[in-house]
Amino acid sequence: MPNTKSAERRLRNSTRRHLHNQSIKSRLKTLEKAYLALVTAGNKNEASAALRTVAAAFDKAAKSGVLHPNNASRKKSRLSLRLTRIK
Repeated sequence: MPNTKSAERRLRNSTRRHLHNQSIKSRLKTLEKAYLALVTAGNKNEASAALRTVAAAFDKAAKSGVLHPNNASRKKSRLSLRLTRIK
């Protein structure tokens, strides 16, 4: 339990931020899973469109501080490699 008023405020803020970050990360995982399903099915056109949305979502998460920018960059790179491997 927080002992001071400022600690109470920090607890409220961190709880709120945690829930917000959690929802963004969950959305990222859902988008990534849908993209990977398209890649494994071999739908190159649909997968490239999905890659654009996934990459934009990762960029937005990195910009808002939910993810580290290098983490977002690494994931985008690996996802795009998967697209180029489709025949």
